[in-house]
Amino acid sequence: MNFDFKNPCSKCGRVHESRVEEVLAGKGVLCSLPEILEKRGMQRPFLLSDRNTEKAAGERVKEILSEKGVFFEECILSSEKVEPSEEAMGEVILHYNPSCDGVIAIGSGVIGDLAKLLAATAKVELITVATAPSMDGFASETSSMVRGGVKVSLPSRCASVILGDTDILKNAPMKMLRAGLGDMLAKYISICEWRIANIITGEYYCEEIASLVRNALKKCVDNADGLLNRQEEAVEAVFEGLVLGGMAMSFAGVSRPASGVEHYISHVWEMRALERGEPYELHGLQCAVGTLVAARLYAKLLEVKPDREKALNHAKNYSIEEHNKALRAFLGTSAEPMIALEKKEKKYDPDLHEKRLEIILSSWEKIVSVIREEVPSPEALTALYKKISLPMTPEEIGIPAAITPDTFRFTGDIRDKYVLSRLLWDLGELEEFSEETLKI
Repeated sequence: MNFDFKNPCSKCGRVHESRVEEVLAGKGVLCSLPEILEKRGMQRPFLLSDRNTEKAAGERVKEILSEKGVFFEECILSSEKVEPSEEAMGEVILHYNPSCDGVIAIGSGVIGDLAKLLAATAKVELITVATAPSMDGFASETSSMVRGGVKVSLPSRCASVILGDTDILKNAPMKMLRAGLGDMLAKYISICEWRIANIITGEYYCEEIASLVRNALKKCVDNADGLLNRQEEAVEAVFEGLVLGGMAMSFAGVSRPASGVEHYISHVWEMRALERGEPYELHGLQCAVGTLVAARLYAKLLEVKPDREKALNHAKNYSIEEHNKALRAFLGTSAEPMIALEKKEKKYDPDLHEKRLEIILSSWEKIVSVIREEVPSPEALTALYKKISLPMTPEEIGIPAAITPDTFRFTGDIRDKYVLSRLLWDLGELEEFSEETLKI
């Protein structure tokens, strides 16, 4: 993967930047690790893994480094299932040796997020050895963590070099391979919502970045059948697509190119599970379900004719007190940062709503056109999901159907980002559409 990080983009005029300098994907690329360390002047790396990733690739990494006489320190996290928590971050920092001059993350997902935060804190370089193409955080400059019970994206340092050895990736659990594709399918929604936000709020948008993501997504879908057979071409397509998704977020300076309301559905499920001490499914699989939920709601939205009076009356009579009460009941203590965010953002303010509504009404045909261009039909997505055995309903991933209306309703409160639930609130349709999720 090669990108121009020096010249302004022909579409938006900005210079797109990423800390990722090299991405190696393919058979046997792990063997190049000692050369990469030498080239980057890394003489004593700190290896971070967990019990599973140690078996998948950590042992091989240490074997390769030892053969070349490379000294290293290491931390194999002790928990059976590592969470992106303050506790796990504390364990990492307590094991870190300040004499190390770099970090090698051996893993995907949580290991990557912890390693990115460590590298940022220690002010050293990071190299990532991926063990599963399961999520799109490899190249992003944020870490998805749980802080105070709330899922947050914290600034961190992404990897300078990312290695995706297909000999390792193709042997990842099938669930993780499907999760990676699920995270890629989410890009249908994220690109759509990025364009809609650009229309309604004037948010920055770049067609060049969007096209890169679309092309990577198409390659993943075209090779989806191969995932079931662990074909290297299919596995590599998903891995590269996920890396590109992270780089696209860096190019844009926001998470827009890679995540939208489908990710927020997943975040709400995770936050609620953490609050209750309950298990939850892989993020990519949750995103897959969230994507299908969003696609069905977008299909329904195409049948809606906006009603100015209905929307204005809804906003005028909306009770933020009742909203916050329901939010606290649903998410517990993790609702508090979301409530604090609204005090700054004021998205439920009637005057600000009226301004957005006028833009929505005058641009409705354009918004409809964007939805038709970007979001596949629910029927097309369902056929793809069946072909590769992706979960299609919340119940299939252990989520009670009864909580889906509130899950969707509160996605608009997680971040300062205009997504489908906010558009529906602006139209006065959020309650009806939230209840519609019960039929999915």
